[in-house]
Amino acid sequence: MSTWANLGLQDMASPLMEQLIFFHDHALLILVMITVLVGYLMFMLFFNNYINRFLLHGQLIEMIWTILPAIILLFIALPSLRLLYLLDEINEPSVTLKSIGHQWYWSYEYSDFNNVEFDSYMIPTNELETDGFRLLDVDNRIVLPMNSQIRILVTAADVIHSWTIPALGVKVDGTPGRLNQTNFFINRPGLFYGQCSEICGANHSFMPIVIESVPVNYFIKWISKN
Repeated sequence: MSTWANLGLQDMASPLMEQLIFFHDHALLILVMITVLVGYLMFMLFFNNYINRFLLHGQLIEMIWTILPAIILLFIALPSLRLLYLLDEINEPSVTLKSIGHQWYWSYEYSDFNNVEFDSYMIPTNELETDGFRLLDVDNRIVLPMNSQIRILVTAADVIHSWTIPALGVKVDGTPGRLNQTNFFINRPGLFYGQCSEICGANHSFMPIVIESVPVNYFIKWISKN
């Protein structure tokens, strides 16, 4: 989760988020290089006293500043397209989770198991434990196995919601009458927090998401109790 004065992205907890952060750093490096070059040229214009009243055009420099940006765009576009295909790839899932957005809470169904479903509400501030996180903790966490391919199906019962876990690089719109899907792979244990990222009404800020990533044997024990 984000911490105080954290201006960067959260620590990655899945291979997809790792690739997203790599692409972010790659694109940011290109932007910094362009900004420095353009800033240097603009700064030097203030001290340039050379004029040439016979200079009407410069075909070479015009070719350079036309072709060079196109090449730079290719260095951004090709990794971006690769990443888009990686995000859309659905591998054989070990567990399927269905998430249904309501105003203003989430419902979850473990489709691979019989009668494993529950609602997840935010814990009010006056009922929060001393070590809880305000506006982020819920009464029923999603328990998922680590090092397993997870498929999530997202929909909504009333208005458009968005199921988002930044540390996993997952953001899926839940649209009434439509079933969207994506996949992720959690590569470490822990608690991962998210919130609805679609403006869905007055209590939009009060329907958080909490994933508890556990080893597979703990997940089997948990699912057998429910």
